[in-house]
Amino acid sequence: MKIAIGSDHAGYPLKEKIKEFLSREGYEVLDFGTHTKDSTHYPLYAKHVAKAVLEGKAHRGILVCGTGIGMSITANKFPGIRAALCTNEYMARMSRLHNDANILCLGERVLGTELALSIVKVWLETPFEGGRHEKRVELITEIEHETCGKDIPR
Repeated sequence: MKIAIGSDHAGYPLKEKIKEFLSREGYEVLDFGTHTKDSTHYPLYAKHVAKAVLEGKAHRGILVCGTGIGMSITANKFPGIRAALCTNEYMARMSRLHNDANILCLGERVLGTELALSIVKVWLETPFEGGRHEKRVELITEIEHETCGKDIPR
């Protein structure tokens, strides 16, 4: 599975640890930056990761900033992206089971490394449950069509 990953300067250290973890677990990682701790702007990286997921270059994406909030807000501007800001394993599991989240957002400054890696593991290993939740995801897509008027990949 290919995972697109991106961070701003605040999320850079955790992004690097997540990359190492993903590689050890056998995932292919597409790193969209940033590649230093120099101050930068999180929307730039959220855009690259969201586009990679939407264009099928990656199966899923992971975004890291200081809190995860800015990345989540930005990624969710893209029709077809269901970015989930998760602060524990339960949220990660439910974001996949019920919402078919395709991007995980994390906060470097609010999570310890061990917890963050555990969240990533749960999120990647949890499938979409479908069933009654499929209709709910379809309703999200319908709302995107109504408000954005664009073709949205499913």
